[in-house]
Amino acid sequence: MDAWQPVARSTIVKDAHWERALEKALEQTTDIAADVALLFASGAYARYFPEILHRARHETGASVLIGCSGQGIIGTAQELEGVPALALLTLSLPGAILHSTRLTQEMVEDCSDPADWPLRLEIPSHDVNAWLIFADPYRLDCEELIEGLEAAYPGRPMLGGLASFGPTERRTFVFLNREVYDAGGVGLSIGGPYTIQPLVSQGCEPIGEPWTITAVQDNIIQTISNRPAYDLLVETLESLPEEMQLRAQNNLMVGLAADEYRESFGRGSYLIRPLLGIDPDSGAIAIGAYPRLGQTIQFQMRDATAADLDLKELLEKTRANLGAQKPFAGILCSCNGRGIGMFGEPHHDASAIANTLGMLPLAGLFCNGEIGPIGTRTFLHGFTASLALLMKKE
Repeated sequence: MDAWQPVARSTIVKDAHWERALEKALEQTTDIAADVALLFASGAYARYFPEILHRARHETGASVLIGCSGQGIIGTAQELEGVPALALLTLSLPGAILHSTRLTQEMVEDCSDPADWPLRLEIPSHDVNAWLIFADPYRLDCEELIEGLEAAYPGRPMLGGLASFGPTERRTFVFLNREVYDAGGVGLSIGGPYTIQPLVSQGCEPIGEPWTITAVQDNIIQTISNRPAYDLLVETLESLPEEMQLRAQNNLMVGLAADEYRESFGRGSYLIRPLLGIDPDSGAIAIGAYPRLGQTIQFQMRDATAADLDLKELLEKTRANLGAQKPFAGILCSCNGRGIGMFGEPHHDASAIANTLGMLPLAGLFCNGEIGPIGTRTFLHGFTASLALLMKKE
């Protein structure tokens, strides 16, 4: 084994007893000199989280342990939903520059200038090639956090997700080294000879044509290409084959161009946001975003078929673009609205990754929101699969 090459180990374990689950996980991931351990654990183990973290960090020897709770846990080619489980990914990263940090609402409020963040975190910009972020969705303004970090560390991929716990409980936990937090977030900056290749599948299929927004107020789009927005929506639906019209019912979204300077727009070109309402009388539509005058818009359809196609096409495109370069590990944050509930069968996203990229060491969770870039900007998403592929930097 080349001492200067990265090495990764991962496992996913289902067991009602946390000690057995952790022991099995450690047996399969501690044969390397780990620098980083990523741990994702079911809320069923919540009362034992402090001891799980203590033992995991001690026995892996990792200088950094980071992760969070999840209502569903993901590993290589497997997704375990609603059962006691944990996933552990250990990474040996020779030459890496690593900074782990706690993220709080106080920081978000205090760091009003991008220059504040590197000083507050004590993480210089030149040390950072990419970020992994895990956060509590209930007591942290995650969108403001993302905007602040992106402004402070421009051009660095930022991926991760918002922790989850259970379908009805409004509490989550994030992990950093031996500490368990029930609010805020945790981050890991990755530098040196390593970076992240992002893949963000928003699970949508573009329908109709791209248009230009010509009148808008807040989140209300009044006209598109100088025509009532509602009229263009109806026209787009009526132009679809009957089968697609049926699929589009109750599954309509809108896509806003992330980069207006593209020569063409297609899958992955748009930030997907919900269609909130329509007003046939005024011709306006309301969406879950604040679009800009002149921004390109295209209607979208999101269902299991579209989500399956979107992920598989993006995986194939990523594999082709990487060529001889190979990721050595991955972290997958999938929306808790995906999984069996969307696809009707288990392991969909994790299996698609394994089928396209091979049995990559992988760990992750089902999230309350996913973090990842579209175009050159990072956003908080829903119903998305956000995949961070760990790579040697070119």
